[in-house]
Amino acid sequence: MNHALITGAGRDTGRLLALAFAASGAHVIATARTTSAAEETVALVRAAGGSAEAVALDLASPESIAALRLDRLDVLVNSGARYLEGDAAPADVADMIAGAATGTVLLTEHLLPLLRASPGGDIVNLISAAGEPGQHRSTAHPAFYAAKHAQAGYAEILSARLRPEGIRVISLFPPDFVQTGPRESGAELTAQSVVDCVLFAVGQPRDCFIRSFHFEQL
Repeated sequence: MNHALITGAGRDTGRLLALAFAASGAHVIATARTTSAAEETVALVRAAGGSAEAVALDLASPESIAALRLDRLDVLVNSGARYLEGDAAPADVADMIAGAATGTVLLTEHLLPLLRASPGGDIVNLISAAGEPGQHRSTAHPAFYAAKHAQAGYAEILSARLRPEGIRVISLFPPDFVQTGPRESGAELTAQSVVDCVLFAVGQPRDCFIRSFHFEQL
């Protein structure tokens, strides 16, 4: 049974990812800033017959990341990131960049020894079209763009350096999407479609390195 850690699993897309990985047979480590949010997701996973555990993890806190202890990990899904738009206080900007950019790097580096020990390690990054060069369609705060470009740059070099070790680094660049809605041509991208892309990528044979998903925008 693969062990998959999902950040930001306390709600929305992160919760959908946790449920999807558990349904595929993985043991899910569901992380969120609060234990209660992570436990809510774990309860849903277990109610559906899956295996999961809850872990409180604050990506904006290097101390919280350093305190994380696991025995095994096969898949790391970096999906936890605070969204920011409109006017934002300096503290909100700092918190968002710390979690999405610095937190992603520190957590990934912290867990790399376990991924290297796995027979099939995968790192999945839910970045955003805001991390693509020249993209400006999102209404997100400019600092969100900055954080997502940092994630994208880190993922790019990590993919090149880890491929010889057999670790796949898979990045998704979806536009702003909705949690629920019709999954049909002409409609906005849904969170479930993003989740399905993640499961497709990690489900491929180990000779298949899907580096990134880029989405057409309306």
